[in-house]
Amino acid sequence: MTKLSHFDDKGEARMVDVSAKPATARTARAEAFVRMKSAVLKALAENPKGDPLEAARIAGILAAKRTAELIPMCHPLPITHADVQARVEARGIRIEASVSTTAQTGVEMEALTAASVAALTVYDMTKALDKSITIERIRLLEKTGGKSGHYRRKTR
Repeated sequence: MTKLSHFDDKGEARMVDVSAKPATARTARAEAFVRMKSAVLKALAENPKGDPLEAARIAGILAAKRTAELIPMCHPLPITHADVQARVEARGIRIEASVSTTAQTGVEMEALTAASVAALTVYDMTKALDKSITIERIRLLEKTGGKSGHYRRKTR
């Protein structure tokens, strides 16, 4: 079984020392799905708080840049690009976040954080219409770079 890198020999959480690793180009894409009733989807354009999709996009980008402040063992990274897209689908809103860097560690957590916070923002801006909205399938879609190489999720 592979040893988890964020725990020392005593089982205590630790930040991984990446100082000996070379800085390489790294990317990650993650998604989240916000499931909501069709009536809520139809009401998005008239939201008195503003455009939930645009607010979610901006919140996700900000979240990617602040991931190290939210996840205790994440390294602060020089994010070279972050983007969040939110698109309306038949049963809700699909959010996809992408993050890039040239660093000694990857940006998977930044992409996952961006997708999560964007989804939470959609919920926040639409909860007055329906409290039963759910956030689903927060997951890594793809990552490139680093020792583990390229990963792509096989199914959507």
